[in-house]
Amino acid sequence: MPVKVSILLPVFNAENTLVECLDSIFRQSLQDFEVVAVNDFSTDGSVALIKSCNDPRLRLIENSDKGIVGALNTGLAHCRSDFVARMDADDIMHMHRLQKQYSHMQADDSLTLSATQARKFPEAIIMAGYIEYMRWQNACLSMDDIQRQIYIESPFAHPSVMFRKQRIVDLGAYRDGEFPEDYELWLRLLHAGERMEKLPQVLIDWRESSSRLSRVSSRYSETAFEKLRALYLAKDSRLKKRNIVFWGAGRKTRKRVQYLINHGIKPFAWIDIDAGKIGNEYHGAKTYPPEWLQQQGEKPFVLNYVRNHGARDECRQFLDGAGYLMGVDYLDVA
Repeated sequence: MPVKVSILLPVFNAENTLVECLDSIFRQSLQDFEVVAVNDFSTDGSVALIKSCNDPRLRLIENSDKGIVGALNTGLAHCRSDFVARMDADDIMHMHRLQKQYSHMQADDSLTLSATQARKFPEAIIMAGYIEYMRWQNACLSMDDIQRQIYIESPFAHPSVMFRKQRIVDLGAYRDGEFPEDYELWLRLLHAGERMEKLPQVLIDWRESSSRLSRVSSRYSETAFEKLRALYLAKDSRLKKRNIVFWGAGRKTRKRVQYLINHGIKPFAWIDIDAGKIGNEYHGAKTYPPEWLQQQGEKPFVLNYVRNHGARDECRQFLDGAGYLMGVDYLDVA
């Protein structure tokens, strides 16, 4: 029988959190759903917990290819609705999550993905960097926001998204590799012209844990993110037929920029506020102070690699004041 929403739930050794997760699912105000729970070769009591659930809407599927990407694609193939809500086995849905996202997507046929704001928990172990990341992510709402800021970080909490299954399948579903599979999918959707939005409401509690996959797998390392950003940024049409200027000429920044240069994006110039770097040449391009940008008759395209949040905001303020438009004349690349 068709259902309004399929919930795609990979499960790996989640016996300590699975009951709380499932309870939050079965308390949803929208009750016309199925849960496609994909066992990713668990060795604890997760499977027994799933089998003990008497609700016929919960289906247990065995992963055909070990790992998160295999589990996601195996589950996706078993989802009977075109509206697929992602969920992780250690997170908690708010009561109206499914209804609000389903209504959001029903109201707009052009929308491929609907995400929600998220709350990290337990608060006592959330570090300052993650607090800032969540502040940024929860403010990245519209398609314009996403287009302008997607090269800073992943703009969505993966378990907060609902998407149209057929569009995702048509675009290749989840891809496996030494990169974060969710961020890669968001970048691929952006480059394919698919519309994505985020509801301005916290509708999921996103658990932090030292054993979380994003903490222990090399595919979520800083280097993996850098290489993935560079791969897609090099193909971004906004960079075509423009002189490219990199803001940030320090050693660490140049190392990060190198991934993009390796894809053929050569610098026309560098910008830095450090007087000691002005005049230095890197990759055949000279370093100038920010004011140099105001003197250019034809605006170059600026890639702002400044990572410190306060300093990045100052760069934005300068660029905005100089008549550079974010997403049109410059992008932040964290």
